[in-house]
Amino acid sequence: MLRRRMLTAVGGAAAALGLVLTTAGSSSAATYYPVAPGYRVNVRSGPSTQYAIVRVLPLDAKVPIHCQVKYGETISGPYGTTSIWDNIAPGEYVSDAYVHTGSDGMVAPPCA
Repeated sequence: MLRRRMLTAVGGAAAALGLVLTTAGSSSAATYYPVAPGYRVNVRSGPSTQYAIVRVLPLDAKVPIHCQVKYGETISGPYGTTSIWDNIAPGEYVSDAYVHTGSDGMVAPPCA
């Protein structure tokens, strides 16, 4: 019981600080990439503007990229023109043209 309380307290403190905790045996913490400053980016249910908007990212958001779709709809944004879409959560995609990855190519594995 004491251990569970300690883990809960540590997890809550980490969440308050915006840290990512990993469990023993996990390979690494997620990498978060900044969204273009000054943009509220639409998050869609698939890799195209034809998919529904599921939410809008706040200004100065940072997102994890779990996998990428290389041949989605081509979009132009502050980081160029690309057909790469980033999967940031289950059923949530943003165009890579709005995410600063430091690369014009893939930075995560292809989505299945």
